[in-house]
Amino acid sequence: MSQTPLKMTVEEYLTYDDGTDKRYELENGVLVEMPPGTGNHEAIITFVLFQFILEKQRLGLTLEPRSNGVEVMTNKQIRRPDILVMTQQQAACIENKSAILRTAPPLIVEVVSPESVDRDYNIKTLEYAAFGVNEYWIVDPLEDKVTVYLLAGSVYNQTIFTGNQAIVSQNFPQINLTAQQLLVSKL
Repeated sequence: MSQTPLKMTVEEYLTYDDGTDKRYELENGVLVEMPPGTGNHEAIITFVLFQFILEKQRLGLTLEPRSNGVEVMTNKQIRRPDILVMTQQQAACIENKSAILRTAPPLIVEVVSPESVDRDYNIKTLEYAAFGVNEYWIVDPLEDKVTVYLLAGSVYNQTIFTGNQAIVSQNFPQINLTAQQLLVSKL
């Protein structure tokens, strides 16, 4: 017998605690559990985050890369991206309160899992574009590709990178990464 999904408001989500370590997103008022990723999924997140931090330090950028602890509120949806890169002003706004951005970060990265394919490619792509996220990466180990979406007006233009193709980023214009490096990420 299937269980009725738990419906809640954003305000209820912000104070929700089920007494477990489970992580959730709020999608159309429904609490959606985000199960732990595989070891490979987490390795990719760690590798990309590490590369972003190194690039920030190397170039003296004022961006703040963070892994999946910071959420974004996109028009009554609450998302927990695998990685996001925020401005220093956004980081200051959440320093002493819940880590939920209410303005679009410059860059979001999602790593695809079997259960997140439709959500990452379709739902979040539309949502992040409408929210104003300038750059959205989908790292897809299932299809061995990295898709970079750049906002042009209110829609994304996409570029797909595979193998040894160098990834092109607006936020990290000098980053020296290939799709293959991300997909077999070992520090």
